[in-house]
Amino acid sequence: MPRNQSKTFLDRTDAGRQLGQRLAGLRGQDVVVLGLPRGGVPVAFEVAKALDAPLDVIVVRKLGVPYRPEVAMGALGEDGTRVLDAHILTSAHVTEEDLRTVETKERQVLEGRRARYRQGRSRTDVHGRMVIVVDDGVATGSTARVACQVAKQLGAARVVLAVPVAPARTMDSFEEADKVVSLVSPRKFQAVGCYYRDFSPTEDDEVVKLLDASRSLQGSGGMAVPARGKGRSKPNRSTSEPA
Repeated sequence: MPRNQSKTFLDRTDAGRQLGQRLAGLRGQDVVVLGLPRGGVPVAFEVAKALDAPLDVIVVRKLGVPYRPEVAMGALGEDGTRVLDAHILTSAHVTEEDLRTVETKERQVLEGRRARYRQGRSRTDVHGRMVIVVDDGVATGSTARVACQVAKQLGAARVVLAVPVAPARTMDSFEEADKVVSLVSPRKFQAVGCYYRDFSPTEDDEVVKLLDASRSLQGSGGMAVPARGKGRSKPNRSTSEPA
């Protein structure tokens, strides 16, 4: 990628607007947009606005193998949703007790984050609907893979992964979604933040404000942007713009 093209997006809002334009053909369908906290939510807000679709977060936690937590043996989602990798469980000799211990710990973390973001609101029902999972970018894709699997477990009829930027290699091998959309898919990938002029951390308060704004204004004929805080077949590939 030429150096002067590395800053593709001004910020997450700009990235979300561009992504919303790419997904405009889905407007009018029974779509739910799910943002991955925290950085994926400002992007998802703009996508939801473009599609006049409800916005929610998808809160997930990876279940790491004991003594090798970087290796995922499964994942947790809300409402007791659990996805397990039988092959990893067997090859890593994970016992029921091991699994229970890890799951208990990660479930506590997940519930804490769920309570922080939802603040008493119920999860948006995705059963039988198209779900668009949105993040601000993908590197290895591990979190996005988990999110797409959990969305399926929650009953989504179709899952689309949509991100502003992701490595071409990751997108080519992504099988957990029915379709993948990446505005930029460089062969020589840099860190996600390298493609943004402003990649300031997204704070919890901003996530909550965006969810509140989307919920109150969705379907009202227009969505106002709140004040920002600190700044299972082979997928049907969308056309991206290789860098």
